[in-house]
Amino acid sequence: MATSSSPVSEVADRYAQSLFDLARDDGAIETVEGELASFRTLIEENGDFRRLIESPAFSADDQLTAITAIVDNVQPSPLTGNFLKVVARNRRLFVLPGMIRRFGELATAHRGEVEAEVTTAQPLGDEDREALRQAIGSYAGKTVTMRERVDPAILGGLIVKIGSRQIDTSIRTKLNSLKLALKEVG
Repeated sequence: MATSSSPVSEVADRYAQSLFDLARDDGAIETVEGELASFRTLIEENGDFRRLIESPAFSADDQLTAITAIVDNVQPSPLTGNFLKVVARNRRLFVLPGMIRRFGELATAHRGEVEAEVTTAQPLGDEDREALRQAIGSYAGKTVTMRERVDPAILGGLIVKIGSRQIDTSIRTKLNSLKLALKEVG
């Protein structure tokens, strides 16, 4: 079932669900999830790779050649490697980040967990991380897998995303709210 009505997210959902079904049947959910996490990191950290998957200027052959070279170099499982090649062949690489996100959601749900994306201004310490994991677990009623991001622009506090829900206690948001309230008064 699609998590959103946009055509792009529907494509991501379909591809992720197909890969998840194959991985489940092969008993390879954790393997594929780990390999996709590595590709998510590559997308986030490598501008050239991000341009390759996002830009329509690259032909399907160029994208397939590049993905094949990466797969040959990284040597993921055949399931992950073939999936990436199919995505490239079908000119759907621009949706790959959504596919990876959705696969992660399916995997955590399969394990009876919930994934929370936590954004903080500074890295969390071990005690704070564990306390936050427990608090989110109490809120969600499930075991929590946390994916952490550091964004100094939020100034302080944190932003927690669980599925479509977001809890924003960042100082940036509070300052913006105060700014709007002052504009209405003055």
